[in-house]
Amino acid sequence: MRIRRNDIVQVITGDESGKTGKVIEIVEGRALVEGVNRVWKHLRRSQQHPHGARIQKEALIPLPRLALVCTACSKPTKVGYKKTDGGEKTRVCRKCKAAIGSSNG
Repeated sequence: MRIRRNDIVQVITGDESGKTGKVIEIVEGRALVEGVNRVWKHLRRSQQHPHGARIQKEALIPLPRLALVCTACSKPTKVGYKKTDGGEKTRVCRKCKAAIGSSNG
């Protein structure tokens, strides 16, 4: 998978384009990004919310709308793969050829 949890991503299309955030969770080809694509959730009355409530929370964004931000060059980039001498596959920035993140997700 090209985008993993705790990666910094930038939204490249849609209403939220240009915003960046940290990936909280990946669910079936969609990502939950911190501070991006916020929606209103209406809650019915309960003991925690005696009058009901409206809270804002993040909604899922399809992965093709996101681009990984390289930590070395600080630009949104595509992800390439390179095999190390030990035979492990690592993610690489296609612009500056720097390694991205750790090998374990």
